[in-house]
Parts: sequence; C-alpha cells; structure tokens
Amino acid sequence: MSQVNLLPPELLARQKTRRLTSMIILGGAIGVALLLAFWFFESQKLSGVNDDIAAQNATNQQLQTQIAQLSKYQDLQTQATASQHILSEAYAGEVSFSQMLLDLSRVIPSNMYLTSFTSALSTTTATTATTPGTTPAFVGSFTAAGEGQGLTSLTSWLTRLESVTGWVNPWLSTATETNDRSGIYTFSSGADLSTDAQTARGQGGSSGG
Repeated sequence: MSQVNLLPPELLARQKTRRLTSMIILGGAIGVALLLAFWFFESQKLSGVNDDIAAQNATNQQLQTQIAQLSKYQDLQTQATASQHILSEAYAGEVSFSQMLLDLSRVIPSNMYLTSFTSALSTTTATTATTPGTTPAFVGSFTAAGEGQGLTSLTSWLTRLESVTGWVNPWLSTATETNDRSGIYTFSSGADLSTDAQTARGQGGSSGG
C-alpha cells in the first residue's frame, strides 16, 4: 500500500534543514572535542618534557657545583706535581755523605786510621744508571789520608774500598814509611764515585731515603 505525505512542503523542508543543522552542530561539537582532547594530550606531553628539562638542569647544576668543589683538589695535585718536579731536580745526582762515612767506617782495617777525608762531586753528574758491561759514569771522587801498620794494611784498604757499591778505581797516591822504620806508613789514597753511589732519588727513583 502506498504512503502519502500529507505535510506541507514548507514544513518538510524545514525539518530537513533542522536535521542538517543538527548534524552540522553535532559534527562541529565532535571536532571541537577531538581538538580539545588533542590539545590536552599534547599539553601533558609538553609538561612532561618541561619537567624532564627542569630535572636535567637541576642535575647539571648539581654536577657543576661538585666540579667546582673538586677543582681545588686538582689545583693541589698540580701544585704537588710541580713541587715533586722541583724536588727531583734539586736531588738529581745526590750522593749521601753520611752513607759514605758509614761505609768508610766499615771498610777501614783495624790497624789503620785516617787523618783526613775529602769528597767532591762533579759539576755535571750523571743521573742515569750505567748499562751492565759499559764503563761506569763517574759522578765524583774522594781522597783520604792516614797511617797504617805494614803494607798489608794498605793492600787490604784498597781491596775493601772497591768492595763498596759505587766506589771504583781505588788508588794509592803515596805510601811512606815513618823515619823510625817501625813499619808504620803514612799514605794518601782515593777512589772514584760512579752513579751507583747516588741515592735512589739522586738517580731519579724513589723520593724517600
């Protein structure tokens, strides 16, 4: 059976316009809602990024503060290195005179005594160890004078001088028997000092000793 629309054409057109307007309004509202939702999520994301930046800036500031606090230790280390370098230069070629006297007391024969002892270092001393098998570098020498009983005391003296590390080429300059021919000899002698006679810090090693 057929349907007959008895509404006036003007009313029908008005209903169509109303529906169309409602659809447009609804679509606009949906679009605005989508825009608002997009803006909300983007603002949240931007807020999170800003929070991360603020946290990183705070961390950087803290690190800068720590670096500033630790920089004084770097300055102290630099000063210590400079002081150590000065000490190394000051002690370069050092020979211990007290050790020389101690070694001297150990090697002098019991039937001999010294009347004088003099040591001198070279103006430019070698500070590196001598390679085995090569001629040792001399860093100085010492001379000693005294009296000994019999020639055997003199030969024993020379032998003992060479037994000390760093004392090389011992020599006897003079040996004269006293006028009363009692077997007492006055003598003068000496020895060269090699780099082995230097202290550890004198050779550029340990700063102690």
